Amino acid sequence: MSRKKLTLGLFGFGCVGYGLYEVLEKTPGLKTNIKRICVKNHDKPRPIPMHHFTFDGNDILEDEEINTVVELIDDADAAFEIVKAALKRGKAVVTANKKMIAEHFTELLALQKQYNVPLLYEAACCASIPIIRNLEEYYDNDLLESIEGIVNGSTNYILTKTLDDKLTYEEAVLDAKEKGYVETNPILDTGGFDAKYKLLILIAHAFGIVAKPDEIFNIGIDKLGELEFNHATEKGLKIKLIAYAEKVADGKIKAFVLPTFIPKSNKLYDVDDVFNGVKTKSYFSDTQFFVGKGAGAYPTASAVLSDISALTYEYRYEYKKLSLNEKLESDDQIMIKILLRHDIVHESELKNYFVEIFESYRNQKSGYIIGTLTLKDLKRITKHYEAATSVVRCDC
Repeated sequence: MSRKKLTLGLFGFGCVGYGLYEVLEKTPGLKTNIKRICVKNHDKPRPIPMHHFTFDGNDILEDEEINTVVELIDDADAAFEIVKAALKRGKAVVTANKKMIAEHFTELLALQKQYNVPLLYEAACCASIPIIRNLEEYYDNDLLESIEGIVNGSTNYILTKTLDDKLTYEEAVLDAKEKGYVETNPILDTGGFDAKYKLLILIAHAFGIVAKPDEIFNIGIDKLGELEFNHATEKGLKIKLIAYAEKVADGKIKAFVLPTFIPKSNKLYDVDDVFNGVKTKSYFSDTQFFVGKGAGAYPTASAVLSDISALTYEYRYEYKKLSLNEKLESDDQIMIKILLRHDIVHESELKNYFVEIFESYRNQKSGYIIGTLTLKDLKRITKHYEAATSVVRCDC
């Protein structure tokens, strides 16, 4: 099969954009070149000559020679306008913007169909792990039961530095910032939002459900404290931010993002630093495990490059599972076992939310409860007692 020649227009030239430029320079066999790069900062010094750049996006969008747009900016709203305009002009699009995809999934599906052009976004989920294409192709005819994993390399790096290298949480976040591992606004990573956007995309390709971001509950690592880390160390556990989706008995899907205690028997236990790890379980092939770097310029650029390469063969997502009409499970039907750290002032009130309590502890200032409760009640706790509580999932 002959490969289509691609002429690229690139939006954004930060760590990933420059990484892609370097990777393309080292991949001469790929029939593609970047004709123009659109950036917004006129004064920022660039590592390549200025004749490659423009400050007007229309120089790319209205250029008929450019048949593929690569969007690598961190502004989700601006990214959507770029992607929408490109698709309407019949240009294929590659993007790494998970927030933009999650917030506009239905619209993006419609635009691809209306204008008959592909939109690929492997880099939006797990950087160097080709998980979307595996869900689309390998699990196409298999009965997938669950998908879970570490999908945010930034928080995994922070937790590794906190648990293994004994840095304070603040020191670990600063270290991740200096290495370019966290978003411009770190709470997108540390608050679990980045992982939620990625889980939403994975659910669409795994189970055929198009959910909205506010339908998936997320708690990040930003509220974790010394008590939780000490508990993990004493029990021989690690804390990982886990994105989880599972098909339950009635065919619906339960999904959430939560900090989770991981035992040594779990393959995710050894996934440290900026690595991502994803486990799938299906009826026929049982459990499979994927691991790879999940943060940094080159891992993300490699996934973008993979999508570009796929476009030279005119590959596109078929979204075959969207016709299955699966639904998310209701919050009052999902039971979760958690460790809840709390201010002792609220201890008696918080105990009333639990269906079953297995263990509790308190000192003069704080304590914890280990027990099961519904996701609906967990949401109530995090809403009304946010400043006084921290949550780690135990039923891993």
